[in-house]
This record gives sequence, structure tokens and C-alpha cells, in this order.
Amino acid sequence: MATLKTTVHATWNVATENNTNQNTTLWTRFTAFADAQKGKQVQWFFIILVVHGVFFLPLPATLMYYFDAPVIVLAVTMVSFFANLIATMGGAGIRTALLFFAASVTIHILMALVFIL
Repeated sequence: MATLKTTVHATWNVATENNTNQNTTLWTRFTAFADAQKGKQVQWFFIILVVHGVFFLPLPATLMYYFDAPVIVLAVTMVSFFANLIATMGGAGIRTALLFFAASVTIHILMALVFIL
């Protein structure tokens, strides 16, 4: 006949965690976001391609035609586009792809501001 052991005591030790970490940097927030997006890497690949194709590739033509920007704007845009394309198609991690994309967005916004203003 099966008997129940009644001598096993339950442990009610509750671990207290003090999450008062005030050292949350922009980099740790970025890596946490990128790690959370790991399952959506293909979607990010298409988002990166669409944003580059729609917004960033026409930017050098606009800046050079209307605002007399130098040809280096075209070179920066092409290097940025192909760096993102190679990084995402080459199987780089989501952190690398999002980091390249963030750098590309920052570079293009700064370029537009420099030549428009």
C-alpha cells in the first residue's frame, strides 16, 4: 500500500531581489531590445531594405540637386546601404543588423541636416 510522506517540510524561503540597478545604459537597453527581436530577424531584414530603398537611396539625389551637396553624399549612402545589405544577408546577428541600421539612420539624418540647414 502506498503511503504519503508527511515529514517533508516545505521551504518558504523567499529570495528578496533588490532591482535598484541605476546603471541602465543606452547600450544595455539596446542589447536587451535586440535580443528580444531575435525571432523577428527576417522582418527586420525587410524593414531595413524598405527604409533604405524608400528614404535613404533618394536622399543623395535630392541633396545634390537641390542643395548642392558634394558627391561624397552618394558614396556614403551606397556604402551604408551595401553594409546593411551584406550584414543582413550574410547572416550577421540581430544586434549587428540593428546596430548597422541605427548607424545608417543617424548618418543620413545628420547628412540631411548639414546640407539642408
